[in-house]
Amino acid sequence: MNSYLLLKAIHVTSAAVLFGTGLGIAFFKWITDRTENAAAIQVVSDKVVLADWLFTLPAIVVQALTGLALARLLGYPLNHGWLAWSIALFCLAGICWVPVVWLQLRMRDLARTSVREGTSISSRYRAYARLWFWLGVPAFTAVVLVFWLMVAKPQ
Repeated sequence: MNSYLLLKAIHVTSAAVLFGTGLGIAFFKWITDRTENAAAIQVVSDKVVLADWLFTLPAIVVQALTGLALARLLGYPLNHGWLAWSIALFCLAGICWVPVVWLQLRMRDLARTSVREGTSISSRYRAYARLWFWLGVPAFTAVVLVFWLMVAKPQ
C-alpha cells in the first residue's frame, strides 16, 4: 500500500470517528438531559467527557495531521479553494468544541453534585446545556460541510 492510500484511509477513518462520536455524544447527552433525571445525567455526562478524551480529541489531531500530509503529498497549497474552506470550517468546529469541552466538564460536576446532594438538576446546568447545544449547531454544520467539500472538491 502506498503512502497516499494509507494516509487517506487513516484520514477517512478518523473523520468517521470524529463525526460518529460527535453525533453520538450529542444525541445521548441531549436526550438524557431532557429526562431531568440527575443520576442518568451524571452517568451520561461522565461518559461524554471520557468519549471526548478517548475518541474526539485523538480524531481531531489525526484529522489535522493526515489532512496536512495529504495536501502536501498531493501538492495542494493550503489556500486552494475547497481545501482552504475545509480548513476554515475545521477550525470553526474546533473553536466551538473548546468551550463545549469546558461546558461538559462543568455540567458533569454539577450533575455529580445534584446526585450527591439529592437535588434536582440546577438552572445553571440547564443554562450550560442550552449553550452546549447551540455551540454544537455551527460545529456540526461545519463538519458536514467539510465532508461535502472533501468529497465534491468544487472548483
